[in-house]
Amino acid sequence: MRHKMLTAVAAVALLAGSGSAFAGAEEARKWIDSEFQPSVLTKDQQMEEMNWFIKAAEPFSGMEINVLSEGIPTHDYESRVLTKAFEEITGIKVNHQILGEGEVVQAVQTQMQTNRNLYDAYVNDSDLIGTHSRLQQAVNLTKWMAGEAKDVTSPTLDLDDFMGLSFTTGPDGDLYQLPDQQFANLYWFRKDWFDREDLKEQFKAKYGYELGVPINWSAYEDIAEFFSEDVKEVDGVRIYGHMDYGKRAPDLGWRMTDAWLSMAGAGSKGLPNGRPIDEWGIRMEEGSCNPSGASVARGGATNGPAAVYAIAKWDEWLRKYAPPGAADYDFYQSLPALSQGNVAQQIFWYTAFLADMVKPKSEGNNTVDDEGTPLWRAAPSPHGPYWEEGQKVGYQDVGSWTILKSTPTDRAKAAWLYAQFVTSKTVDLKKSHLGLTFARDSSVRHESFTERAPKLGGVVEFYRSPARDQWTPTGVNVPDYPKLAQLWWQQIGDVNSGAFTPQEAMDRLAGEMDTIMGRMQRADEASNTYGGCGPRLNEPKDPSEWLGKGGAKAKLENEKPQGETINYDELVKQWAAN
Repeated sequence: MRHKMLTAVAAVALLAGSGSAFAGAEEARKWIDSEFQPSVLTKDQQMEEMNWFIKAAEPFSGMEINVLSEGIPTHDYESRVLTKAFEEITGIKVNHQILGEGEVVQAVQTQMQTNRNLYDAYVNDSDLIGTHSRLQQAVNLTKWMAGEAKDVTSPTLDLDDFMGLSFTTGPDGDLYQLPDQQFANLYWFRKDWFDREDLKEQFKAKYGYELGVPINWSAYEDIAEFFSEDVKEVDGVRIYGHMDYGKRAPDLGWRMTDAWLSMAGAGSKGLPNGRPIDEWGIRMEEGSCNPSGASVARGGATNGPAAVYAIAKWDEWLRKYAPPGAADYDFYQSLPALSQGNVAQQIFWYTAFLADMVKPKSEGNNTVDDEGTPLWRAAPSPHGPYWEEGQKVGYQDVGSWTILKSTPTDRAKAAWLYAQFVTSKTVDLKKSHLGLTFARDSSVRHESFTERAPKLGGVVEFYRSPARDQWTPTGVNVPDYPKLAQLWWQQIGDVNSGAFTPQEAMDRLAGEMDTIMGRMQRADEASNTYGGCGPRLNEPKDPSEWLGKGGAKAKLENEKPQGETINYDELVKQWAAN
């Protein structure tokens, strides 16, 4: 009798389990038909992928987990729509919270410091790859996928399809973060104005070369001057040749650490980041994992001539050529301001704002025509006079799923399933169309983006070109991003306020970075805090022993060479030929 009862109970449990799986399959079909189109997969392939998620999620059905990301349209879609789909398909409820980027970094830092599980996974910028690979607080995904998480790692994940894997790989060659979305920092310009014959003739008469996409900062400066001081008005509207921001706030630090120094040419050759000197000016020898200094005196370049030039030009152009009030804008105010239609170009434009810049005129966007076709284009960023072929040209933000070791294993596994779901080939193409922050090569090359490309101002062409590899995030030379990043905005803000010259500010910044890295070195030597990969600072020398001799580049006699431009249509043809 007891045996029969157990059998009956087991049968009921089996039926319940099979009913749950069946319900999940039914929900998956509904989502595939109604929401997950277009996709790079056929509907049958999508269903096959979803069936794996249904089966893998069975041990976690009924669980409720918490994840955190910054607030951009891509993550808003995940939070609003994909959490609901994931719960209906797998039975796992996800609270996907949205906060500001600084608050996300703070939460990650707090969990690492306290070992309290605040969130089960984070979409955390790959800028922290140097931190995660050293502090040993983040899950090593390469080892995890092959071991403990093998049962919850999708056979259709297809890591090779992710464009940003080199940015989320540590010095040890292992993966610590899974890209969810990425966007580049490109040059933006009003192609309709640049194509006007009267303005082209006027520009060439004054500067001696063609008005076009600037290849170097000299041309960018000439174009900024031309539109601000010579053209002044287009269709009765006062216009300006440049847009930027300068408010003394944390996002002013990102403005500079997001590769501004390397765009000027401050770093060394090498991709994805310069070796031995990276885009922050931090030195770390090839083959080493130990940063050895930021100041010129220790072999770094944070306060070297190229870095000082970069800060001086930011300050000068902001004052001379940007709209009134731009110096008081923060990151979030400056970029949408372009839609007013009174700016000719911007050297530092994040494609994360692409969705806003292709909105129709009816929504207040004055940079599209009546049919919604952009009057602007995005192109490669120009580089400063210290830049050399083989260096990175600009910055690319790669928001990536990161799991910390302080998260209990069952919660981490459920979060890993969600991370794979929102980046899966089943949903990624649709998500890419909504957020326009491409993470998978297969999505950006899909025929639906070939059709849509003319409405996206050159961003699709950029992401299909080999040029995309020269735009990279902060790399592994930065040993602890949260500790060091907060130093930047305060020092740069003192330049904008007039309290310090660019040289004084960068001297102070380099000194503070060396002081912080010195503390990290002592912690690593005493307690292995950074796994032996903490800083090992060079002894300071007279800067003349480093300048132009393997350290920071020596000051150029002429920091404004002849301006160079290229015709935008010719540029796109070059991309297509590769």
